Amino acid sequence: MFKTNYLAKALALSVFSLSLFLSSSANAELPANAKEGGSLTILSNSAINSLNPAIQSGVATAMPGAQLFSSLLIADDKWQFHPYLADSWEKSADGLTYTFKLNKDALFHDGKPVTSEDVAFSVMTVKENHPFGKSMYANLDKMETPDPHTVVFKFLKPNPALLLEVSTPALLPILPKHIYGVGSIRSNPYNNKPIGSGPFKFADYKPGQYLTLEKFKRFFKGPAHLDKITYVIIKDDNASTLAIQRGDIQYVAYPPFRLSEIERLAKNPKLALTHKGYEGVGALVWLEYNMVKEGPLQNVKVRQAISYAIDRKFITEKLQKGQTKPIDGPIHPSSPFYDKSLNHYDLDLAKANKLLDEAGFPKKSDGTRFQLSLDYIPTNPDLSKNVAEYMRPQLGKIGIKVELRPSPDFPTWARRISNYDYDLNIDPVFNWGDPVIGVARTYMSTNVRKGVVWANMSGYKNPKVDELLTQAAIENSPEKRNALYDEFQKIVNQELPVAWIATYPSNTIYSKKLLNLPEGIWGAFEPFNNVAWSK
Repeated sequence: MFKTNYLAKALALSVFSLSLFLSSSANAELPANAKEGGSLTILSNSAINSLNPAIQSGVATAMPGAQLFSSLLIADDKWQFHPYLADSWEKSADGLTYTFKLNKDALFHDGKPVTSEDVAFSVMTVKENHPFGKSMYANLDKMETPDPHTVVFKFLKPNPALLLEVSTPALLPILPKHIYGVGSIRSNPYNNKPIGSGPFKFADYKPGQYLTLEKFKRFFKGPAHLDKITYVIIKDDNASTLAIQRGDIQYVAYPPFRLSEIERLAKNPKLALTHKGYEGVGALVWLEYNMVKEGPLQNVKVRQAISYAIDRKFITEKLQKGQTKPIDGPIHPSSPFYDKSLNHYDLDLAKANKLLDEAGFPKKSDGTRFQLSLDYIPTNPDLSKNVAEYMRPQLGKIGIKVELRPSPDFPTWARRISNYDYDLNIDPVFNWGDPVIGVARTYMSTNVRKGVVWANMSGYKNPKVDELLTQAAIENSPEKRNALYDEFQKIVNQELPVAWIATYPSNTIYSKKLLNLPEGIWGAFEPFNNVAWSK
């Protein structure tokens, strides 16, 4: 997912000073067959835990967050960056200083201007509260605000991923300091009635049911074409698919349906299916081990045994209808950083049983060794629930009794997993374009953070891994970064804080009457200000 041409540019930018003074364009002109106005209904793939992307990761937060908040830049489908809230930017020759010039017309939804102080506050808020914050801004020295429309990032060491990090509100939403700088950010009442500077503003929110956004008429790039966007939360998949077929729901990204159902919906003449807009995500599905909790999973041979007991070929070819591929490491196979030489942990029950014997867990008279609970994210049944149900008898073959523990909704699952109240857990994780953003946060010991979902939720700690990821985060040479990430992958492939299972299928289902849907690398995590209905 992380393109080679982007890596080359990153290397070039580390040597030469970059100045990009580009004019900020207004909303795209509507095609002749388009019309102004109308509303769009989007299916949320799970209940929304928080509407503030600065403190909460995940699709349910990131999708509306991209409409409520602005990022400094946006990225197209070729990994090129363009002005958004920032009209221009400049990088110093040593790669330690980035200067952004803000759009002077940008306003928050309460009418207050967006200033450099707001950007600086947002960066520090993300650094301290976002699951990826500590890894993204590990080498940030300070933020400077020389005037209301100039903000400067000062780094102690280079950060080759910064432009990616500021190209979607999912990673850096610009918050109004006068709203979110009051009291604790995690208990701020505006987390679920947000004020941002995006093309749509908050209108109404009924937790567990719907979220409604309205066009922000003073949006700095000109008012959006749509009047309203509503995100609906429907727990029943059958009800969701019926609503899509009827046209009551017109857009679904990261659809939480069975893969066979997605294939069926794609044949509907009124609907379209695209795989674009997921290039920046690089999603994987894994089985996570809780290494904080006392028990057998603290033994590496137990973790290896479980990994050898998983038939990834069966999961991907049968359960997931060939729409996924087996994986064996933390970096998405399409990334140039992916190491092809890793141990694949092909199915080997004899080796798994031998490892468990060596680990000191012999089979009892009833054929079991020990018992573990297995949680799974309550979305995408083919990627979570079905795999969990497969795991129960499969791990029973090596003497591990598995008790499934379903969660009724996303907030419940997130609370359990982020507080290390689990044994095993199945869920997807995103690479986010660069390992600095989406990979390091899972394995750095400094990111073991109770209560933060999709941080280091296994509790894995290895000083050598910390060192390698820290070095790779500041290395501008693609070749040297590759070498560092190769060594990192070999270590975690052996120590297995998680057992990687499969790639994540990327799909968006939408009405064919929709025009100008974003197709950059962030897809549904991009602003919808140019989206319109055809006549």
